[in-house]
Amino acid sequence: MTDTRDLFAVVPRAAFDVPGKSRGLIDVIRWHYLLRLLVRTGVTTRYRNSVLGWTWSYVRPAAQFLVFWVVLGVFMTLNKGIPNYAVYLFSGIVVINLFSEGFKNATTSIVGNAPLVRKVFLPRQLFAMSAVIVAFVHFLPQMGLLLVVCLLLGWAAHITFASFIAILAGMLIVMLFSLGLGLLFGAINVRFRDAENIVELMLLLATWASPVLYAWTTVQDAFDDRGWPQWIVDLYMLNPITQGVELFHYAFWRPASENLVVADGSELMSLPPDLAMNTLWTLLIAVATLLVGQLVFRRLEGRFAQDL
Repeated sequence: MTDTRDLFAVVPRAAFDVPGKSRGLIDVIRWHYLLRLLVRTGVTTRYRNSVLGWTWSYVRPAAQFLVFWVVLGVFMTLNKGIPNYAVYLFSGIVVINLFSEGFKNATTSIVGNAPLVRKVFLPRQLFAMSAVIVAFVHFLPQMGLLLVVCLLLGWAAHITFASFIAILAGMLIVMLFSLGLGLLFGAINVRFRDAENIVELMLLLATWASPVLYAWTTVQDAFDDRGWPQWIVDLYMLNPITQGVELFHYAFWRPASENLVVADGSELMSLPPDLAMNTLWTLLIAVATLLVGQLVFRRLEGRFAQDL
């Protein structure tokens, strides 16, 4: 009878995986079946035992939109100078919601799955990745609602190929950025739960630090009036969230507002300077954020089980 030890003796050690050793995001691709399971679980359990179910995906952004539109658009008259302000506002809100949900859920994904992390080895990046994908799934109904409204306003007659590229680029930039920040703060949050509070503050500022409720020209005019240096505005425009919002404005708001502008003789605000080049730069910033987040995550993940 053949000794099985002789069979394993001829197999090089390099052919075996070291138990507990992670190869980072590469393992997310290798364990894609588990990623699908986590995404399916996250999508199906979110509204479990809920009467309205998936309707909540529309109720929350609708309530958020109404509050901002009434308070800022009607009471504070920020809609002056922005034709079709409702579409302008909502196209920015959906981007902020995608970033906020992905970033927040990725930050808490490791702590939220502590029983699995303590007992079973699996690539821990799966939890952050699945959180961002689930956020994208919940983002789709909101973008679908935005698309329907834009179609009713004549959006299809004015779209270009660049509009579709802008939509894809905006989603990619925001998702990569939220995943990178989620990996970074998710790893820190395992040991220091203050990270969750920091993330809440960052999300509070994100809505106001991007041209969601106001026009980007307002920022430019404010700096020009005070004589402040232009490079600060350039940094503001290189914020990946700002770029994602402006890409959605370019893809949805501008084509949907063409008929309205022609009818009343007004003009649309100018495009942000270097929109195409800034898209490339912010994509690089989002990728760099992802690499930094992955680096910090891999350095800290060895103590996740002990810290949890």
